[in-house]
Amino acid sequence: MERSRLLSPLCEYSEILNKVFSQNPEDIINLIKESGLRGRGGAGFPTGLKWEFSAKAQAEKKYVICNADEGEPGTFKDRVLLLESTNKLVQGMTIAAYAVGSNYGIIYLRAEYKWMLTELMEKIEEMKNKGYLGKNIQGKGFDFNIEFRLNAGAYVCGEETALIESLEGKRGEARNKPPYPAQEGYLGYPTVINNVETFCNIPYIICHGAEEFKKFGTDKSCGTKLFSISGDCEAPGVYELDLGSKVQDMLDLVGARNTKAVQIGGAGGATASEKDFDKPICYEGYPPGGSIMIFNKSRNMVHVLRNFMEFFEEESCGQCTPCREGVKRLTEAVIRIDKGEKIDEDEMRILLDLAEVMKITSKCGLGQTAANPFVYIYGNFKEDF
Repeated sequence: MERSRLLSPLCEYSEILNKVFSQNPEDIINLIKESGLRGRGGAGFPTGLKWEFSAKAQAEKKYVICNADEGEPGTFKDRVLLLESTNKLVQGMTIAAYAVGSNYGIIYLRAEYKWMLTELMEKIEEMKNKGYLGKNIQGKGFDFNIEFRLNAGAYVCGEETALIESLEGKRGEARNKPPYPAQEGYLGYPTVINNVETFCNIPYIICHGAEEFKKFGTDKSCGTKLFSISGDCEAPGVYELDLGSKVQDMLDLVGARNTKAVQIGGAGGATASEKDFDKPICYEGYPPGGSIMIFNKSRNMVHVLRNFMEFFEEESCGQCTPCREGVKRLTEAVIRIDKGEKIDEDEMRILLDLAEVMKITSKCGLGQTAANPFVYIYGNFKEDF
């Protein structure tokens, strides 16, 4: 982990909570809004704004949910945070709960991370024993408890409304929006959902202030970001980089040589070719999701594309036609190309039109981004086709 703020020590646990409880919930929300923190799950929605919507919603109950369903191919950063920054995660959730008026927290954990569940539960119990969780936290009259739920292994449940459906014991499928979870989420109650990394940024902002947080990154992409970097490089691992860092700077950092392509933001992200290595990774540049996969010039990008498309075909929940049928047709075309069959320009144009239809008509982020690798890889690596 390079120069990590997220793993480095901050103020004492009790000091952070005292800072929080000495302010009004509205002040906390305004601080998070001022910091410019955006959700670290990929969509990049302003965190403070999401909290504000939930805080203003009138209901007898509210929920704070941590999306720890780290199912994006090539992503493993949240695993590090869960184990090494559990305190910060719990602090972030507690602060969110105080800000929006919730007493109930849930950590929705990836099924493949069941091996760490016992350790995480022990850490949660330890925090309860210290008075950092449970009833009357720090004697301030505020109650907040956290429980764990395991995902059943579906990729689509990383999408917040499909996650809620799963929590309610239903099939993991995206809901129609609106209403949004901040107004009507888990069990019909207002619900804040942020991912592990987003919550882990909250104590830093409370401890050091919004202006210190904004010293990192760009005007539109404040702070730093964790990246799980893998593939053809000398030093794969989890790195913390300023948002706005250029692709080439990242490649130099991890010892990537003779690089042909970089998959940024997961399977449904963007595929950068060598001509684009001078571009930034941020919300106004390449999508700053948690996954970066590096491919050197020995790789055939059609093989890479086939892997991505078969993944999306497997993981599509099948609920909406654009995603269900669109992914299937694109995958069939890629398999034909991979077997050596030529596709003429007219058919390719139809496939690219289909990709655009999927982007604007699919119900959730999976369908909206599933065609991205097809568009990017065909556009940037025609020689492999």
